[in-house]
Amino acid sequence: MKKIIEENKNLIQSIIYRFTGGYNEDLEQEVYIKTWKNFKNYKEQNKFTQWISIITKNTCKDYLKSKAYKQKTNETGDEVLENIKKEEEICQYDSKMRQKIILKAINSLPKKMREVVCLYEFEEKSYDEIAQKLNIPKGTVKSRLNNARNILKTVLKDLL
Repeated sequence: MKKIIEENKNLIQSIIYRFTGGYNEDLEQEVYIKTWKNFKNYKEQNKFTQWISIITKNTCKDYLKSKAYKQKTNETGDEVLENIKKEEEICQYDSKMRQKIILKAINSLPKKMREVVCLYEFEEKSYDEIAQKLNIPKGTVKSRLNNARNILKTVLKDLL
């Protein structure tokens, strides 16, 4: 659990901040508890960060609908739901913009690197499957993927 916390702390805190407008340690702890309790339900075909993001968003939504939050802010239920809806729209817009930027960066890669990235990240092929499909050594697949990641890390540094 300690590793999960270390690897996802920034993601969880940023989601909580976007939903609530501030840092909330209680919500963060609740996310970790829910993650631990529901870990048996996690399906490995999904990315873990997506799964824990959903838990965090749902925890924030529950908090914003709670009586304690409404009393603290004097908001009505309709106002809370409207704020959640607006925040979700902003998150969806941000997500779509990020996807466009990432896809543009991937498309700017040299063809050989782009092929490997697409097969590995989007089609979820293994190194061996990619090597076989492209008729290249496994080491070449690893090298191209590593070089592509380094280029993307530089190009996309503002998104990190």
